[in-house]
Amino acid sequence: MLDFNTILFWLLGFSIAFAAAGVAYSRRERLNLEDYIVARNTQSTVATLLTLLATSFGAWILFAPAQAATWGGLAAVVGYALGAVAPRVAMIPLGRRMRELIPQGHTLTEFVISRYGRPMYALVLLIMLFYLFIALTAEITAMAKLVALLAPIPLWVTAGIVLGSTLIYTAYGGLKASIFTDQIQMLIIVPLLLILILLGWHAAGGLDPAMAGLKVRAPQLLRLDDWGGIKAGLTFFMAILLTGIFHQGNWQRVYAARDLRSMRRGFLLGGLFAAPVIFILGLFGLAFVGLGHDGDSSVALFEVLLPQVPVWFLIALIPLGLALVMSSADTAISAVSSLIAVDLGRIMPRTSQAAMLKLSRWLILALSLPVLWAASKGYSVLYLFLLADLFCSAAAFPVFFGMFNRRHSGGIATFSTICGLAGGLLLFPAPGAPPVTLLESFLVAALVPALLCLVWSALSRPGRNFDFDALAGASRTLRN
Repeated sequence: MLDFNTILFWLLGFSIAFAAAGVAYSRRERLNLEDYIVARNTQSTVATLLTLLATSFGAWILFAPAQAATWGGLAAVVGYALGAVAPRVAMIPLGRRMRELIPQGHTLTEFVISRYGRPMYALVLLIMLFYLFIALTAEITAMAKLVALLAPIPLWVTAGIVLGSTLIYTAYGGLKASIFTDQIQMLIIVPLLLILILLGWHAAGGLDPAMAGLKVRAPQLLRLDDWGGIKAGLTFFMAILLTGIFHQGNWQRVYAARDLRSMRRGFLLGGLFAAPVIFILGLFGLAFVGLGHDGDSSVALFEVLLPQVPVWFLIALIPLGLALVMSSADTAISAVSSLIAVDLGRIMPRTSQAAMLKLSRWLILALSLPVLWAASKGYSVLYLFLLADLFCSAAAFPVFFGMFNRRHSGGIATFSTICGLAGGLLLFPAPGAPPVTLLESFLVAALVPALLCLVWSALSRPGRNFDFDALAGASRTLRN
């Protein structure tokens, strides 16, 4: 470990630098509420690509893919990597459809309340807020654990510094500040990730030692036809796909893209570039097992890497970790801000846009307190994500089926989501329990609602079709 004061100095320094860059950029912009939450039609293909990559590369990539490999081996890593591509590709037709149905939209919840009514809207809003809370908590937790590996700094100290600095520029500048800092953070993430991979290769001694160890200790982890690995890979693929299409940060970027072409290319390239990075980082979990390491598998990458790296790179891990966590955390914070602003605006339609902007900022600060508390506990990053993923999986088909099917109703959407969620939770493993029923849990959560919706649609009377043209006025422009 390094000296406490040294790591704290660099942690504070880099955090302040990132926050200052976001604030400085935001001070040049005259923001109204519309710009703050959606930045409509302003981002090119390159800008869309960079912000999606930055949000894909959260601090969790240093923990979760490697841990998944220790569970399910090579097949799990493949599923995780393909899962990184899948939601980006799925967002292309969904995003195009949403821009057609609600050209002036801001959030997925606007579509849900207009298409399905208040019960489904309330359910989806709670699911989205819960997922964003978990995503933000997991990101801050991952950074706190990373710093704790470098120096004996309490988790709550790191969590407070990182969360506070991210809140400063995101609450001040909104989505535009998030996208701007994403581009800066990518300039740090890409070279440092490449160095990390090269140093990790050196620390592991190349492929041969890890492969030889795996053949002795856990040969099943190398087999793509191992049923346990296939189950794990399918689980991660489903979880990432069905959650990614629910993330409000992705829907903000659907509307922020300059046009459909920029959106399509940005999302496609964002997924294609993310997949190989996830795959390579996941291989460190195989090296962890093959080289005979034991202990906490969530830090498998660092168990392999840290004993062999120079001191300068230990310090470089701080800006890398900060860039990773802030690029995803500011997306989650901005996403919550957009939900607060749009949905509070529905409840308080007479409130001025300036007052709504101020209220949104204060509510975000208040909501950050439970995130700080949860992050200080150091819960498993992967387990937190999987739990939130289950909720999104249950609601995915009922929500998006109604974008294309006129017979789909709000009542069956709500009922089927609750049924899927109840079934999935019954099978979901408890914290610390072996993940043997994860795939079954996700399959029940996702397929039960799909089956109920399809059967209901086939049996419902044709005369009760929904008029998609009614969605055009589902949103209003949020300008002063």
